[in-house]
Amino acid sequence: MTTTILAIFLIVYLGMILGGLPFLQLDRTGVALLGAIALIGVNALSLEQAVAAMHLPTLILLFAFMVVSAQMRLGGFYDWVTRKLATLSLGPAGLLAALTVVSAALSAVFSNDIVCLAVAPVLIDVCRQRRLDSVPFLLALACASNIGSAATLIGNPQNMLIGQTLRLDFGGYFLAAVIPVGFGLLACWALIVRQTGGRWLDASPAEPAAEPRREDTPFDGWQTAKGLVIAAALLAAFLAAPWPREHMALIGAGILLMSRQLHSRKMLGLVDWELLVLFMSLFVVNHALQRTGIPSDAVAGLAALGVRLEQPGPLFAATFLLSNIVSNVPAVMLLLPVAHHEASGLLLALVSTLSGNLLIVGSIANIIVVDAAARRGVAIDWKRHARVGVPITLATLAVSGAYLALWFQLGF
Repeated sequence: MTTTILAIFLIVYLGMILGGLPFLQLDRTGVALLGAIALIGVNALSLEQAVAAMHLPTLILLFAFMVVSAQMRLGGFYDWVTRKLATLSLGPAGLLAALTVVSAALSAVFSNDIVCLAVAPVLIDVCRQRRLDSVPFLLALACASNIGSAATLIGNPQNMLIGQTLRLDFGGYFLAAVIPVGFGLLACWALIVRQTGGRWLDASPAEPAAEPRREDTPFDGWQTAKGLVIAAALLAAFLAAPWPREHMALIGAGILLMSRQLHSRKMLGLVDWELLVLFMSLFVVNHALQRTGIPSDAVAGLAALGVRLEQPGPLFAATFLLSNIVSNVPAVMLLLPVAHHEASGLLLALVSTLSGNLLIVGSIANIIVVDAAARRGVAIDWKRHARVGVPITLATLAVSGAYLALWFQLGF
């Protein structure tokens, strides 16, 4: 049975690396779900054990904020913000700075994937109207959203998982993370401005977009206000209230679902059910492997060789490598069992998130932006992304590494 579980685990994580499996129409979610089904099918886990393996607080928190983000999308908030940015009397570099800050701030609250999904198409239209090359702005959107999402424990799925599993303090984490995130955003803006070299205008011949320009979601002040009030109330509650975050978030989502104008079908239709299924399936697959004792034996073997994963240095390196091999969520799931150091949560959240800028496949937000650009006739290949992503990742990780080293040295 141990051999069977290990084989299923390796196949699932091969799918995480490749984004699917050869000869099968499966993406990462499909591979993980198939792996969970296989484990239950061979009686490696009972149904009850599989359900118990799922970390329900993380799943509830993730679902609740998907509902909050759906409210903001249906209220036209993201389209409205992007259009307002375009009306600012700023030059290209100033517009890039404003986009960087706004993208990061929105991602810290409403999740980087959602922000990129909603903003990217409108941003392309805005750049075309101003006759600007949209590529630097799209890359800034992706990178700044990833960096900004590291500022809070609700900015991205892996941070939610880390915060809920390790029961991190919401305000304490923000105060610790905001400094490296701020330096990261400054580095992101400066690197893109430097690489652009003043060539902001779109010099390419006008071509019809691969996808027709979509109509903006009409701005609804009332629905947007509802979403903002609930989001602000949740942030305040996370900072001050003693109740579990997932309970408060679920109540907030329930309030938003009680609407006389927005049908629940529309709200729930914008929930990323595939991501929830991915989480549930990986919980099952990882739990099955943990029960075999293989991970603990591997950790002990590495410790015997002098590589102690529970120590900050090796954990930093492992998080960076795994995040770019299997993606950040699976990487965090694999490393959480060795996150025993008091600052492991901060380290895992910062490094797994910032590592996502290295390559297009390192973050779902990157993939969303590149796909949105391709549908509108804007090509961003892996080389173009890497020109920005690699130096930004190295710069932000260097800052974070120095910051974490100082943090440990001073004993915070």
